[in-house]
Amino acid sequence: MQTEKSLMVRLFGVRMLPMWLAVLLLAGCDNSSGQAKAERSAPPPPEVGVVEMQPQRVNLSMELPGRTAAYRISEVRPQVTGILQERLFEQGAQVKAGEVLYQIDPNRYRAAHQRAQAELERAQAELRQAQREWARTSDLFEKNAVSKRQRDEALSALEAARADVSRSEAMVETAGIELAYTEVKAPIAGRIGPTLYTEGALVTANQPQVLARVVQLDPMYVDIQLPVEKLARIRSSLNEGAASKPGLNEAETVLLRDDGTLYPHKGRVDVADVTVNQSTSSVTVRAVFPNPDEDLLPGMYVRVRLSEGVRENALLAPQQGVSRNPQGEATALLVNPQGEVVARQLEAERAIGAFWLVENGLEPGDRLIVSGLQKVRPGAKVKPVEADVPLHPTQNQQASGKDSSQKSASDDEGPAQ
Repeated sequence: MQTEKSLMVRLFGVRMLPMWLAVLLLAGCDNSSGQAKAERSAPPPPEVGVVEMQPQRVNLSMELPGRTAAYRISEVRPQVTGILQERLFEQGAQVKAGEVLYQIDPNRYRAAHQRAQAELERAQAELRQAQREWARTSDLFEKNAVSKRQRDEALSALEAARADVSRSEAMVETAGIELAYTEVKAPIAGRIGPTLYTEGALVTANQPQVLARVVQLDPMYVDIQLPVEKLARIRSSLNEGAASKPGLNEAETVLLRDDGTLYPHKGRVDVADVTVNQSTSSVTVRAVFPNPDEDLLPGMYVRVRLSEGVRENALLAPQQGVSRNPQGEATALLVNPQGEVVARQLEAERAIGAFWLVENGLEPGDRLIVSGLQKVRPGAKVKPVEADVPLHPTQNQQASGKDSSQKSASDDEGPAQ
């Protein structure tokens, strides 16, 4: 028994620690080890994809509906009455200006022309006789062989003969015009449509029904309905300096077909109406597009991308990095210099392709989170990495070393989902 007591003294010593202090020491050891273990098991900050906002030069544009219209339309009508003898064209073919399309029976008009020519020859013969008579009378009058009245009568006969010649010449010209009208010619070059008359049909001068129509398809007009509020926005943006007028190449107009494909030829604005349509509150703008392959036909529905100005130092935010709150306001999450997530409210009402044009809320150099948004909240620590996001065309030009001022991007406006 004594031996066991001695062993206890050697193990714990004579100055044994109080029980409560031992418990605290043991608890402290347990807490230290648990904290170290927790620190060792804490996950690293989540990675988020960010895009650094950089100002760029953007050619602003809008997409508007339009209808194609023929550049020129000519209705072929007869100018004289007669029977059609021959049709000299293929329906739907391309015809040249001045090409003969129909032949009207010319016999009656040829005879009228010959009769007028004969009348002219008779008038010319009478004029020569009056000139001789006037010469003789003038000589006799100088010799006091005839009276002044006889001289005046000779002069009147000469003037009347001259008038008859002029009238006969006009009759010959009129008959020649009518004879030429028996050949019905194409007024313009273009594609001719179906004919409504065949050989043997009787046609009359200035009849209301057309023989055929010739349509010039190259170039082609496109009539665009521009809302008044958009026209006012363009003018206000230009006047306030928010946008500048596009250059010569930047002002080109782009056409989109009904199926969404891009038309290969660029056009230009030709004329704008000076009055507002009261029923639609819009202004008609007419653009001209080359149509060498005649892909465009009159009456087609198209969409036109119309340039409205150039925005210098614009900030374009990828749409995946911008969301809307229940009030419809644009919001975004950014990474500040300390690596923390901050929320920002934006003013971005206009979509340009896959980007939002940010008017307020972002500054150059801001890092916008575009991926990993579901893993973070404002105030959280994150590890920002550069996101693999397709760049805007102007950014691609800058990255490749091209001068973006020489060729700005052509952007489309529309509600992005």
